[in-house]
Parts: sequence; structure tokens; C-alpha cells
Amino acid sequence: MLSQIIVSPSPHTSQDLTTRRVMADVIIGLVPAMLASAVFFRVRAVLVIGVCVVVCLVSEWVCHRLRRRPNLLGDLSAVVTGIILALSLPPAVPLSVAVIGSVFAIVIVKMLFGGLGNNVFNPAMAARAFLTASFGAAMTTWTVPATLDAAMPKVQASNVEAVTQATPLAWSKMALKGQAKAEQVQSQLKAAFWGQVGGCIGETSAAALLLGGLYLLVRRTIAYHIPLAVLLSAGIFAAVGWLLKPDVFVRPDFHLFGGGLMLGAFFIATDPVTAPLSVRGKWIFGAGVGLLIMLIRTAGEYPEGVMYAVLIMNAFTPLIDRLCHTAPVGGKPRV
Repeated sequence: MLSQIIVSPSPHTSQDLTTRRVMADVIIGLVPAMLASAVFFRVRAVLVIGVCVVVCLVSEWVCHRLRRRPNLLGDLSAVVTGIILALSLPPAVPLSVAVIGSVFAIVIVKMLFGGLGNNVFNPAMAARAFLTASFGAAMTTWTVPATLDAAMPKVQASNVEAVTQATPLAWSKMALKGQAKAEQVQSQLKAAFWGQVGGCIGETSAAALLLGGLYLLVRRTIAYHIPLAVLLSAGIFAAVGWLLKPDVFVRPDFHLFGGGLMLGAFFIATDPVTAPLSVRGKWIFGAGVGLLIMLIRTAGEYPEGVMYAVLIMNAFTPLIDRLCHTAPVGGKPRV
């Protein structure tokens, strides 16, 4: 007697994945970074995160109303965009700048392309690039973490709102230019790992980002291919430079733990909308992101390269998908 076989249309998945569940997992994965930002940058970090999330939600709601389409705020994608944008902004950024960036991310980068699933570029990174081009001074002013500021001598002037300091990557750029020694820069490695350094709100603590990234991997919300490719390619590039000129290039672990590389590897480059679909494509995409980050950090004038690297590789995603077709079961890949 033949057993009955039930065949259903594709896609076939072994996981109960929905957009809401994926986005909820990403939010949970970002909780350690948000808590760290509240510890190091206090109320200011909470304000920036709150403003970005609220403005992103309102912007998407208005767009849906204008298009007379069902409200999709429940998928939590606008919340994720707001959090990631906020975590990539300096703590002292004016709230008006955060509002402009949030509106740009949702209205221009996401909704004008057709909404979730249709945008070519990562909305948060495109918005950050727009803000960097429009508000250069505000986007490059880094405040001292509150945990360090409390131990520093107080400035006598009563109108001083915050004390600024250079980021670890800025110091590494000075080492490349011969204005500082690599050994002096590497002394900040421990502080950069835990987050007690100047930088963007959510990128300073590599430990918090690693914890959140591991949560996403355990939950299988993201695959390991892109994060591993980003870290490997960036680490190999940094290791080659350090081995050739250790007095100029900082150690590879400094580049891995410094700046926004961890945030980019686990939470930005893995965006399922703007990343390739195939496994081979994910390896290529991640390796490209890591290499571009290191090229910008070492050869460019800008000390950080995560947002530019992600946006450039987002532009190559359609080509990567075209070159890396997956073969259907029992068939041949498309040409």
C-alpha cells in the first residue's frame, strides 16, 4: 500500500520564521549593546535611541497612511532600523539630527523603494551616510564615557556640557601617519573590548555586541557565514599589515574590537533584505565588507569604514545573487 505524500508550494523551511520573530530576536540581541550604552553614555544614549525609534515608527505609519495600505508596524522592522541608527550615532548628536536621519532612513531609503523587502541599501547605514555628509561636525564629535568622565578633573567652566576625546580608531589613524606609536594605541585594547572609550553610542562595547551576536547565532536568526567572513577577511588584512610593519599598524584584535566592526558583522551586514541569498554569495559579501572596512581604515582619510563598506556591498548584492544561483533539488542552476 502506497503512503500518501503531501506536496506544498515553496518556500520550504524547517523553522517557524516570521518577520516579526526575526526582528524581535534582533532587538533582543541588541539589548546588551543598549544597556552598555546606557552605562557609558547615560541619559543621552537613552534619549537618542528613544527618539530614533519613535520617529522611525511615526514615519512608517505616515507612509502607510498616505499609500492607503495596511499598517505594518507590527513587524518591528522600523524599531530595528531606529535602534541600529541610534547605536551608530555619537552620544552628543543633536536630537534634531537624529530625527532627520530617522525620517531619511524610513521615508527615502525604505518606503520609496516599496517598503520592507524592496530596499536596496540598509536604511540605517544609508541614513548615517547622509547625516555624515550633511552634519560632519556633529557626526564626528565623541564624548568621554560617563564612567571615565567621573574620574577626570572637572573643567572649571560652568557652560561645558561634555568632554570630548578621540576614538581608538582615530588614534590608530594617527599611528599610520606617524603621529603616534602603535604600542600606545594598542594600550586601549581592553577598554575598547569592554566599551570604556569614545565612539558611537552602541559600537564601543565589543563584549556586548559579541554577546548579542552569539544569541542570534544560537537562535539561528542569522547564519554564521557573513559574520565569520567579515571577521576573517578584516582580521587577515589587519594581520598582514601588522606583521609587515608592527610599529605602524595596530594588532588585528584591535581592529576587530574597535569601532563598529562587531555591530556591522552581526547586526548590519546580515540584514536579509540587502544581503545575498546563497551561501556562496554570503561568503563573498561578508569578505567584501571586511576588506573594504580595512581598506578605508588604513588607506582612506576616514578612520571608520563600516557604513561605507556595507553600502558598497549592498550595491553589489544583485550581481552576487546573479552569479551565485543555487541549484534546485534535482535540477540545474539557472544561467
